[in-house]
Amino acid sequence: MTGVSAAAEHTRTVVVGITGGIAAYKAVGVVRDLVTRGHDVHVVPTEGALRFVGLPTLEALSRNPVTTSVWDDVAEVRHVALGRRADLVVIAPATADALARMAAGLAGDLLGTTLLATEAPVVVAPAMHPQMWEHPATRANVETLRARGVRFVGPVVGALTGDDAGIGRMSEPRDIVEAALAVLDQPDRPDDAGLTTGAAPSLPSGDLRGVRVLVTAGGTREPVDPVRFVGNRSSGRQGVAFAADAAARGAAVTLVAANVDAGLTADLGVEVVPVGSALELADAVRAAAEDADVVVMTAAVADYRPTEVHAEKLKKDAQGDHLTLELVRNPDVLAELVANRRSGQIIVGFAAETEPDRAARIALGRAKIARKPADLLVVNHVGWSSGFEREENAIEVLSPGGEVVRETSGTKAEVAAAVLDLVATALA
Repeated sequence: MTGVSAAAEHTRTVVVGITGGIAAYKAVGVVRDLVTRGHDVHVVPTEGALRFVGLPTLEALSRNPVTTSVWDDVAEVRHVALGRRADLVVIAPATADALARMAAGLAGDLLGTTLLATEAPVVVAPAMHPQMWEHPATRANVETLRARGVRFVGPVVGALTGDDAGIGRMSEPRDIVEAALAVLDQPDRPDDAGLTTGAAPSLPSGDLRGVRVLVTAGGTREPVDPVRFVGNRSSGRQGVAFAADAAARGAAVTLVAANVDAGLTADLGVEVVPVGSALELADAVRAAAEDADVVVMTAAVADYRPTEVHAEKLKKDAQGDHLTLELVRNPDVLAELVANRRSGQIIVGFAAETEPDRAARIALGRAKIARKPADLLVVNHVGWSSGFEREENAIEVLSPGGEVVRETSGTKAEVAAAVLDLVATALA
């Protein structure tokens, strides 16, 4: 919506809730942008928010009276009237406390009552320190709100108060406004290309607009004969989630899909390059990586392939009780990418590990990123009942120095969003 005049947009009534976090000062930009676009904006701050931003400022920018009390305009029943009139509710910033109150349905102030009274779409822009965002209570509250249809914009990775940095920074005002208004334009937007159900996805921030992203997905199959192959259990869901989220953020995406079900890649709005074996994947990646700004290597690429591929099906009667296959090592696509990357190109590698111990798993990741110094290495927990062929995933993300810069679990769409937040920050 950048560059669209206020007159060209349909005027909506937007309630902007501001809660008591240091990022409240950025909410001023949200209010200003919405008013500039021609919308009727009503600000509902909490008492805590007014410690960071003054009421006169909010009234001047919104051009409407501002109050925190349910006792003002009693004749109008303001706490119900605002909720009913709203076409859209935006909470920016949404603190951990605010998310908890929303999840519990508390109505101790005007913002709480307005949220309970509205049937309009609700969009929240969280802002808090990384430990608070990752706390199990916050994660549970987020999942509860998503299940009720609340949409999330961010948080993103960046500088926080004091010397802290990490996930938890509120998205920029323009990104919040554009993502929030997009809800009104696409109220029935499907969940992350069908990868999640029963929960509204985080909204795209536009932070990869104009970026060319190459994603690999799925598992390669190394043929033994026309019937059999050596392969792995990767379904490609994690890579498809990366492609979907990158496209939603504005990127031009090429997805190199190794044996991925066509139903997963349909209607993604990205270029899909189907491949079968590790050699085919390597060729496709070499071609696409030349123009890519970001490469995300989620595909499970076979380390070895049969030395000989038989033209006809091997017969067990001819082989006897034992069959010996000689294997030869495949090219290391990630190592090749890292060695040949151009200046400014960001490469994200993946390491699928079955090691159950966190410290030992991270040690394996540190050894791999030391050998293949990608910009980020995602250590992916896999096993008989985790990682592969499931909707959920769990990861630790390492930087080239071996530091754990992100650790999260959830749906594969949420994991993709968390990693792409780091990528967007690195590009910025």
